Amino acid sequence: MTDMTISVSPDLKQWIDERVALGQYADAADYVRDLLRRDQEQSEGEAEWLKAMIDEGHASGRLSQNPKDVLREIMTEYPANRG
Repeated sequence: MTDMTISVSPDLKQWIDERVALGQYADAADYVRDLLRRDQEQSEGEAEWLKAMIDEGHASGRLSQNPKDVLREIMTEYPANRG
């Protein structure tokens, strides 16, 4: 394992100490590693979702309509929330 040193504000240090005190983490490093793993998993999940959306778009084929007409239709069907 590689060592890394980070600086955090006193408020963040207190937050980390409180999370460790709850007993889910052995120490601050364990807590930070967990946060990093979860962030990595979320990022990978987002990339998979985006790839699936791109694949779905490719599979749907090309529009026979003018894109401006399609956007106009969507905007008419789903008007912006005006307060």
